[in-house]
Amino acid sequence: MTRTRNIRPRRPLLAGTTAVAAMAVTAGLVAATAEPAKAAAGPKLSLIAATTSITLTSWKEEPGVYLDLGTYLTAEGTPLELKVTRKSYKDPVTITQTVYEGGKAKAKVLPKGTAKDFSGLRDFAKITVTDKAGKKVLSRSEDFCPNNASGRVRPDAPATSKYPESCPTNPFTLGSVWGVEKGWAANTYAGSYTEPVTLAAGTYTAKVGVAKKYRDLFGIANKPATIKVTVQERSYEDEQSATGPASRSSASGEHAGHGAAHQAPTAHTGHGSGHAPTPAQAAAPVTSGAGPSYNVGHGPLKAAPPALPWALKKQQAARSMRVGDTGGQTDGSRKAPALQPLSKRPAGKPSVPDVPKPDLRSLPAYGIVVSDGEKDIPGKDYLAFSANVWNAGPAQLVVDGFRSPGKAKMDAYQYFYDAKGKQVGYTPTGTMEWDPRPGHMHWHFTDFASYRLLKANKKEAVRSGKEAFCLANTDAIDYTVKNANWHPFNTDLSTACGAENSISVREVLDVGSGDTYSQDLPGQSFDITDVPNGTYYIQVLANPEKRLKETSVDNNSALRKIVLGGKPGKRTVTVPAHDLVNEN
Repeated sequence: MTRTRNIRPRRPLLAGTTAVAAMAVTAGLVAATAEPAKAAAGPKLSLIAATTSITLTSWKEEPGVYLDLGTYLTAEGTPLELKVTRKSYKDPVTITQTVYEGGKAKAKVLPKGTAKDFSGLRDFAKITVTDKAGKKVLSRSEDFCPNNASGRVRPDAPATSKYPESCPTNPFTLGSVWGVEKGWAANTYAGSYTEPVTLAAGTYTAKVGVAKKYRDLFGIANKPATIKVTVQERSYEDEQSATGPASRSSASGEHAGHGAAHQAPTAHTGHGSGHAPTPAQAAAPVTSGAGPSYNVGHGPLKAAPPALPWALKKQQAARSMRVGDTGGQTDGSRKAPALQPLSKRPAGKPSVPDVPKPDLRSLPAYGIVVSDGEKDIPGKDYLAFSANVWNAGPAQLVVDGFRSPGKAKMDAYQYFYDAKGKQVGYTPTGTMEWDPRPGHMHWHFTDFASYRLLKANKKEAVRSGKEAFCLANTDAIDYTVKNANWHPFNTDLSTACGAENSISVREVLDVGSGDTYSQDLPGQSFDITDVPNGTYYIQVLANPEKRLKETSVDNNSALRKIVLGGKPGKRTVTVPAHDLVNEN
């Protein structure tokens, strides 16, 4: 099994001088009907430049310059808060802005087409670059995720931001919240989601402004920032010759600070290399989105891309207002209860109390590709894909495993909590098993999900052998559901997948987040060697044995249509769009 963190779906990270990770908060806004723009006031937004001059590096080995110019969007008076949703995959993405009237939150519907997906505001920043002679050498637009790398701009601003740390990139995201806390600033640089530009060594003048449609929409003054840019050309070879091989990681960044320090901390110990992020461009390394990246003054970091099978990656490489929880929504002010794993088995009679429970839902498979099984297995064809099961809430899924001395497996129990976070019940729910294989090295909860390749008549053709999982909040699927936790990795609700000598383990899937696994390897991906060409469906099925207690089991299955073709050894797969979601 290869498993890659996603978040979430484009995800530059939020960061600050303070430990944003310290507060666990939840998502949403007060339910309200849309109000005319004149009836309520939004934040005062301004574009500022952190510096009037900056030096960027162009590496001979990786030509191109990343335009992290240190420009930020600031919010004063009230936060900039945008709720981004779609009713279904048949509906377009819509945005409502939270504005305030008399201290009360109101929802202002923004024009249709303001956002096409959940990655941010398209073509928000306008950048022009001129040379010393005043000749324009570059003109381009940058997308903007309001959850980008951030920091406070005044000492009396809120110490932490309640908003999520990134913008989702999972193609099947349903809801997100974007925001710039009042007294904070979010970097307008698009990070790894933009392409480098070709600029010869020398000096330039860059002007960064906000596109007119966003100035009009949010009342931003037309005051572009001007930055003197010095481009210097350097070589990895020269750096290594001067300071030795150890300097390679620090030299590989576009500018100081973009080296190893930008590698995000691993969210939960023991997930192995399958969970680890992979390096991206030197200027903006890929991160997992799993934890804080104290990154003030630099551009946003890119979160790991959607968790795709290695075979697809191989193909790609080759080519401050708070209101209470009401109306089924939260505004980010609810602090999740601190749930600590227990060291002893639960005592007393098992029971399933009448309290809120998780609601596990499956997303359609994505990142679907035919592979050769990673190790070029002669005569074999495999169908690799990524699958996600998420928790629509309103309660966390909390599963503890307890090990009897000398036993190879743990007994697993699901726990239930009241609104104050007090444990009020538990029930046996299967087992956990230790997986010693490289890339795993952690405890798997059995029977969490199953994957099946169904014929056109929906009868099973092939089943994946992968049905045991270490739960992790890899993707932000819908942060607008009740009790969604916008900072799932920043609380002690984090998944702990344990070590080989663990006596007990707690695994948690938080509200609003999902867990993506890539089905890559033989035994996990579908062996289609002897499967005839034709139409099939990939089924992702959560809680297949119904051992977990949840709000509903009627939404646990998701199907993705595919068409197999080709000849043995050269099989092909065609993946039609799923309603409005088209990955091609």
